[in-house]
Amino acid sequence: MANNIDKSLPNQVTNSVAVESPEETFVDGIEQMEEVNSEGVEIVKNEDGSADINFEPGAVAAEGGEQHDANLSELLPEEVTGRLASELYQNYLDYKSSRSEWEESYVMGLDLLGFKYQQRSEPFQGASGATHPVLAEAVTQFQAQAYKELLPADGPVRTQIMGMSTREKEDQSVRVKDYMNYQIMNEMPEYEAEFDSMLFYLPLSGSAFKKVYYDEMLGRAVSKFVQADDLIVPYSATSLEDTETVVQRIYMSQNDVRKAQVAGFYADIDLGSPAYTQDKIHEEERKLEGVKKTVSQEQSDYTILEFHTSLDLEGFEDVDEEGNQTGIKIPYVVTMEAGAREILSIRRNYSAGDPEKKKTQYFVHFKFLPGLGFYGFGLIHMIGGLSRTATVALRQLLDAGTLSNLPAGFKQRGIRVRDDAAPLQPGEFRDVDAPGGNLRDAFYPLPYKEPSQTLLQLMGIVVEAGQRFASIADAQVGDGNQQAAVGTTVALLERGSRVMSAIHKRLYNGLKSEFRLLAGIFAQYLPQEYPYDVVGGQRMVKQTDFDDRIDIVPVADPNIFSMTQRISLAQTQLQLAMSNPQVHNMYESYRKMYEALNIKNIDQILPPPQTPAPKDPALEHIDAIAGKPYQAYRNQDHRAHITAHMAFMGTNFAKVNPNIIASLEKNIFEHISLMSQEHVEMEFAKEIMEMQQTQQTGQGGPQLQKAMEELNLKMESRKAVIIAEYTDEFMVQEKEITNAMDNDPLIQLKEQELGLKAQENLRRKEESEARINLDKMKMFDNRTLTREKMAQNEELAELRADTSITKQVMSNEAKRRSDLTKRYDVNRLKDKR
Repeated sequence: MANNIDKSLPNQVTNSVAVESPEETFVDGIEQMEEVNSEGVEIVKNEDGSADINFEPGAVAAEGGEQHDANLSELLPEEVTGRLASELYQNYLDYKSSRSEWEESYVMGLDLLGFKYQQRSEPFQGASGATHPVLAEAVTQFQAQAYKELLPADGPVRTQIMGMSTREKEDQSVRVKDYMNYQIMNEMPEYEAEFDSMLFYLPLSGSAFKKVYYDEMLGRAVSKFVQADDLIVPYSATSLEDTETVVQRIYMSQNDVRKAQVAGFYADIDLGSPAYTQDKIHEEERKLEGVKKTVSQEQSDYTILEFHTSLDLEGFEDVDEEGNQTGIKIPYVVTMEAGAREILSIRRNYSAGDPEKKKTQYFVHFKFLPGLGFYGFGLIHMIGGLSRTATVALRQLLDAGTLSNLPAGFKQRGIRVRDDAAPLQPGEFRDVDAPGGNLRDAFYPLPYKEPSQTLLQLMGIVVEAGQRFASIADAQVGDGNQQAAVGTTVALLERGSRVMSAIHKRLYNGLKSEFRLLAGIFAQYLPQEYPYDVVGGQRMVKQTDFDDRIDIVPVADPNIFSMTQRISLAQTQLQLAMSNPQVHNMYESYRKMYEALNIKNIDQILPPPQTPAPKDPALEHIDAIAGKPYQAYRNQDHRAHITAHMAFMGTNFAKVNPNIIASLEKNIFEHISLMSQEHVEMEFAKEIMEMQQTQQTGQGGPQLQKAMEELNLKMESRKAVIIAEYTDEFMVQEKEITNAMDNDPLIQLKEQELGLKAQENLRRKEESEARINLDKMKMFDNRTLTREKMAQNEELAELRADTSITKQVMSNEAKRRSDLTKRYDVNRLKDKR
C-alpha cells in the first residue's frame, strides 16, 4: 500500500461486546451511562437496553496507549468519520475544479503527438489527417537522452563525505553507495520502468512525481511514478513542502482493496460495487494507446483518495505540557473510497516520539520548466502552438497535392449542376446541364493550385523554431570542426545547451531528494547489520551508515547532460593538455577521454602508470645515471641514503656529470625534509594523539581548530631548525667533494664544454620562439581572412536566397496573371457563342 506504515502491527480496536439489559436508563436526557466496576471493566448502557462492556477502558483515547501506526478510523465514531469524509471529498472536488483549465490544455496537447491517425471528411472525404511530429520528436529525444544519462547501468547513486575525510568515513561511503545502487538496480524491479515512464511523461505535462515509501507487503522500499493528473493540491499551493494538503488518486481493483482489508490495513467496510468515475485525461491517454474499457470493465476498480493533510481530529487533539488542547492541526494520512465516501484508514503522518510532529514527506516533484504556480510547464505549453501550426500547414500542403493530382470539375449537360450544394471530391466530375459543343469544352477542371512554396517555407520556419527550443545542440557540437579552437567549442556548447542544461539540473535536484527519502527508509527499516550477496562475493551494510556524515547524490553530473557534451569537453581538455604536456597529467587527460567515450576495460588500452616504490641507494644511483625520476619515502634510513649518495658523488664518473650531481642533491634534500618531519612528529606525538582523539569524538569545535593551527606552527618552526642543522652537516661533506672537483683539470674542461653547449641551446631556443611567434601571427591572419570570407559567403548566400524568393514570387504572380488572362479569353469566347 502507498503508506510508510508498519502494516504488521495489529489495530488497537476497543475490545468490547454488547449484552442485553432488561432495564433502560435515562439520566437528564442522556441516552448512555458509563460505569467502571472494581475490576476495571467499563460498562456503557445503551438506549435499547443493551450494554457495551469494554475490557480495556481508555484504549480509544488519544493517550490511551494505542499503537502510533494504528488505524484511528476504527477508534472513532461513524458520525466523526462521516463528517470528515464529506469535508475531505468536497475539498478534493474544489482542488480538482481549480485546475480544470490545466487539464483541458493538457488533453488538447496530447492530440499533437500524432499517435492517433484521424480519418477526416472535411473539407472533403479523405482529407489528410497527418500530424507533424515536431512535438513527438522533442519528447522522445529528451526521454532517450535523460534516461541514458540519469540512470547508467552501474546505478544512479554516488556519495560524498561531509566534513573531514577519514578512513572510517570512506568505508562508510563505499558501503552506502554500493547498497543503494544494488537496491535500485536489483531489488526494486519497478524502478527502471517507472523512471522511464516518468521521463516520457515529464516533458509533456511539465510536472511528474515520485512517491517513496516502505511497503510492508513487499518488505522493501518502493519508488512509484505518480502522474500529475493523479496528484491534486489546493489552488494556493506553490510547492510540496508548504502545501497543507496533497491528494493522491489511486485506482485499485476490488481484490487489492479486499486484501488490504483482510490484512488490517484498511477498515473492513462494505464499499459496494465500484462507482464509475470519468476522467478526461486518463481516457485521452488510453485512446492514444488504442485501448478502451468494455462495458464489463467500467466498474472494476475503486477510486481511492489518499489525503496527506493536517487535522485537529476529535479525540486525538494536540495538547500542551499541561494537557490543554492547543488547536494545532497534526499531520495525518486519510484514505477514502471516492464512490462510497467511506474512510478506510486514518494514520498519523509523523515519526513516533517527535515532539514537533513534523510531516513525513513521501512525494518528490520533478519539473521540466518552472511554471507560474505549483505545476511546471511542458513542451505542450511551450511549443504546442508551433506544433499545431506545423500540423495545419502540413495538412494543407498534402491536401493541395491531392487536389492537384486528382482534379475535380464540371462536365457539360445543360446549365443545371447536379448536387450543387455538396463540395467536389478529388477525381469527381459532376453533371452540368449545358448546350452541346466541342468535347474538350465540355469538361472544365477546377483551378486547383500546386502546393505553395511560401506555405512550405512557413512550415519550415515553424518547425525549426520548435526544434530549436527543444534541441540539445548535438548538431552544433558534433558536426563542427574537431580541430576548432577551445574557445569556439566551449561557445558552441554554451549556446546550444542552455535550455537542456537547466532542465537537467532540475532533474538532478529531484533525484537527490528522492535518494535522500530512500536513505531515510533504509535508516529506519534496515537491521543493525545487513549482509547481501552480489555477483562474485558478499557485501554488508550497517543501519548506522545512513547518517549525516554521508551525502547521497546522483552519479550524473549536473553540468553535463549528454555524451556529445561530455566528449566535447574531454576533447577540449585533451587539446589543452597536449598544448603544454609538461604541466599536465597526460594519463588522466587520456583516461577522461576514454571514459567520455564509455570505453570498457580502459586499463587494457591505457596501462596505468606504475606506483612509485622505495628503492635502495644503488638502484637510485642507476636511475640517476639513466636520467629516470626517483624520490625519497617516509620511514627509510635517511642517513644511510645520504651517506651513500655523498660517496657516489665523489666518484670520477659522477664528478664529470653535473646532471647526476644535481639529481643526487635533490634526493638528499628530500631525505633531509622527511627526516626532519619524522623527528618533529616524534617530539609532538603526545599532542597530536590527543587532538586526533578529540576530533574523532566530535568535540572541540572552533577551539580545537585553533589549537591544531597553533600546533602546526610550532611543528613547522621546530622542523625548520632541524633542517638547518642537517643542512649544515650536508654542506660540510659537500664542500670536501667540491674542493676535490675544483682541482681536477678534467672537470674544468667539462664545465667549459657545458657552458658552450648552454649558449648554443639558448640561441636555438630564441630562434625557435621567434619562429613560433611568426607562425602564430600567420595563423591568426589566416583565421581572420577565413572568417571574413565566411561572412561574405553568408551575405552572398542570403542575397541569392532573397533573389530566388523574389524571382519565385514574380513567377507565381506572372502565372496567376496568365491564368486570369486565359480565363478571361475563355469567358469572352463563350459570350460570343
